[in-house]
Amino acid sequence: MLDILLLGCAGKMGSAVAQLAREEDARFCIRAGVDCRHDEYTGLFPVFSKIEEINIPVDVVVDFSVPEILTDTIAWCSESGTPYVVGTTGISSAQCKVLESASRQIPIFQSSNMSLGIYVLNELALYAQKLLGEEFDIEIIEKHHSRKVDAPSGTALSIARSLREADRALFFTYGRNGKKPRAKDEIGIHAVRGGTIAGEHDLLFAGADETLTLSHAATSRMVFARGALRAAEWLVRQPAGKYTMKDLIGA
Repeated sequence: MLDILLLGCAGKMGSAVAQLAREEDARFCIRAGVDCRHDEYTGLFPVFSKIEEINIPVDVVVDFSVPEILTDTIAWCSESGTPYVVGTTGISSAQCKVLESASRQIPIFQSSNMSLGIYVLNELALYAQKLLGEEFDIEIIEKHHSRKVDAPSGTALSIARSLREADRALFFTYGRNGKKPRAKDEIGIHAVRGGTIAGEHDLLFAGADETLTLSHAATSRMVFARGALRAAEWLVRQPAGKYTMKDLIGA
């Protein structure tokens, strides 16, 4: 059984991970959680306000909290030698460097989206970009629930960055207003917020007289919870290093 410390356990994603872990009780156990709303939590495991308060041995940390506590979490994991699964989005470039540095000491798995389908969508997008070339304009539209605080989504940015790595001339335009034509080398990124949408991403490759659309829709947060637990189960068997969905899928 894998003993897990769950960060952001009172949030929507944390609750989904906890529920799925209970359903898979022969494989996973949430030993403790960390959440700023710890006083309101009435779950089946102890919840603390700060990771520094944890004195319960665990095999891995799964994080769906907020970027503000990332530095403290990295320090705790590094000191305790605990593998770290990072599902938190909105992480700064400076924090990414801290994660890279910590991965020399402990195994760290980071993904802005834990869905296997999103990984495949990203790979298909790269293949489409290679085949279609610069004659096709690229637009990304992402849709999420009304309570999501970061926009655009980490997934949309991750896909856009992958496409830019394949073509350094590309740049990003966030939304669009005013009166000017679309630049040839831009990727348009658009965020929609409303209702209880779990997560939808559409990639448009628009050429002369034809459009190719690649789409992924998550019907519930369980798809992300399932991916996070799979990553945690895999990560504890890995040496120190920085890992992504590409490593997990190829394993």
